[in-house]
Formats: sequence, structure tokens, C-alpha cells
Amino acid sequence: MTTTSTATEADIVAFSKYKKGTGQIRAFVESHYLHFNSREMVESAKAYEAHINAGGKMLVTLAGAMSTARIGRILSRMIREGKVHAISCTGANLEEDVFTLLAGNEYEHCPDWRALTAEQEKELYDKGFNRVTDTCIPETIMRHVEHRLYDLWDKAQKEGTRKYPFEYFWEVLGQSDLKQHYQVPAEDSWMLAAKEHNIPIVTPGWEDSTLGNMFAAWGMKRGIDNLSVMRPGTEAMQMLAHWYRKNCNLGTEKPSIGFFQIGGGIAGDFPICAVPMMIQDMEWEDTPFWGYFCQISDAVTSYGGYSGAVPNEKITWGKLEVATPKYMIQSDATIVAPLIFAYVLGD
Repeated sequence: MTTTSTATEADIVAFSKYKKGTGQIRAFVESHYLHFNSREMVESAKAYEAHINAGGKMLVTLAGAMSTARIGRILSRMIREGKVHAISCTGANLEEDVFTLLAGNEYEHCPDWRALTAEQEKELYDKGFNRVTDTCIPETIMRHVEHRLYDLWDKAQKEGTRKYPFEYFWEVLGQSDLKQHYQVPAEDSWMLAAKEHNIPIVTPGWEDSTLGNMFAAWGMKRGIDNLSVMRPGTEAMQMLAHWYRKNCNLGTEKPSIGFFQIGGGIAGDFPICAVPMMIQDMEWEDTPFWGYFCQISDAVTSYGGYSGAVPNEKITWGKLEVATPKYMIQSDATIVAPLIFAYVLGD
């Protein structure tokens, strides 16, 4: 039913032959992606590149299970090459990049995941695996990271310090004994790249994640009702607003910050609201709107659904303006996002 996955020898050989910066991907998509969603993809990549070249910065949002889909292989390059300057992601994407870094070779692959019976799902559960579509994550890595975070949370509780979720993960990534546990190349981890370049990460709804649940359990085990060692989402919104004001080229002719949304949900809805919050609630009316917008989503426009809403709807909420470059690519983000990033990187 399952086979061991991730870094097979064939994968490693194929990736080692991948030529960065050759322009082959750019030439291919420009030649063949001429209409419909494929054309939208190419145009969004060109506009992304133009935005960065004009001096603008970019925030990228991660929904779904993009970290388990190994987006870190190329997102880490985007961060290291100055193409991404902030991240908004779900708690699952925050933790799953670290899980993959430390246990990627222990994952199992389900090639027939659409046909699994309830009994086969129970078999995976009994073996200690948690399935994400075709990829099964071992429970052991979750407990490994949990134990490290318990120590950090205990220390923070004792010292009265408070941090954001990503800051605790960065502490784990900075521990001297961690490298011996790496199972995938360090350059494939977007969390390590974000730590190296000190880019901010907001994780709205972080408690809706494996380690968010473990944090709640940590407080219950310790008899702590006020879990103040973890800074909440409202403070993350304040942090994002201050970062935006500092980096949006305020009062200049350069573009403001761009918004590249992978998927939908809270990872995208939360950070994009920072702009109307500043303009309407803080009355910082000189705050510029987001300077670029692109979303990759398989959601369709529906009655009240945000993930499939067309970009122009955001004009009515004070997030974008009429002249903002706007793109909506209705496709699979695990296919499209790496192509756009490769284009921007000149591959």
C-alpha cells in the first residue's frame, strides 16, 4: 500500500541535473503558456519580476500543505535571492517545513491514496502515520519537535518572556545538536532561509496546527491558564502593520509591497487586511494599498466564499486599488507556484 518516499536516489540525481539560472523554464512557458490560466501565470510572473526590479518588496502566503509538498526547495531560493521579504502561513506550513527537514526520509508515500479503504487508513494510524493526501508524516517527528518546544516554553514561562510561534521554531533551528538530525538538504528548508535572512513570519490561527494543539496541552499539563508566553494573532497584526509601513516605500514613487497568495483561507485573508486596518482604523491615510496581487487557488467564485473571490472584490474592502496589477490563477498551486518562482529566478 505504501512505499518509502521523498529523497529517492532518482530524485536526487534529477535535482542535481537541474540547471539554475539558464532561462530554460522561462523560454518554455513563454513559448507554450499562451492562453487562459497558463497565460495568466506567465503574466503574473512577469509582473512579479517587474515589481521587485522597481524596488518593491513581496509578501508570500502559504495555505494548504505546501511545506509537505516541498515548496521549500524553491521558496528558500526566493528568500535567499531577495525575491520574498515576508511570509504569512498556517501553523501547519510553519511546522511541516521543520518536520520534513528532520524526518523527510521517514515519510511514506501512498501512490493509491484515492482508493484507500477505511481499514487501510486505520492501518496507517496504527503504524503512527498521519496522512496528507499522498504523503504520510510519522508521529515520531512531531513528538521530537514537541519535546524541544516544551523546554523552550518552560524556559519562557519561568523567565516571563513572550515570543511569536516562528521565533520559538527559530530557536529550535538554532540548537547546536539539531543538524545531526537533518534528513533533507538544509537549502531545501524555507524556514532556515527565513531565519538566515530574518524575514518576519505571521501565522494567523496558529493554534489550529499539531504543535498549536500541543501548546494547549502543555498549558493544561502545567496548570497554566494564561498562555502569555505565545504572542497572539492580534500582536502579529500589529507587527505586520509596522513592518509594512517601514518597507512600503512610503512617500516615494517606488511600488509598495506586493501580495502573492498561494491558496486561500486565513493565511491570505489575515495579512491582506493589514492595509485597510491602517488606513481605516488607524487613520494612517498615507498608507499605500498593496502594490501587486496574485492568487493561485482551485476555489471557484461562490456566494460569500473568500478563497475564490475575484481580486476586484478586494477594492471594495480597501485592500487593492483600480490600478493594482491583479492576477487570479485557478489551478493547482503545487504545480503553478514553483513555475512562477522559477521564472522569477531566471531558471
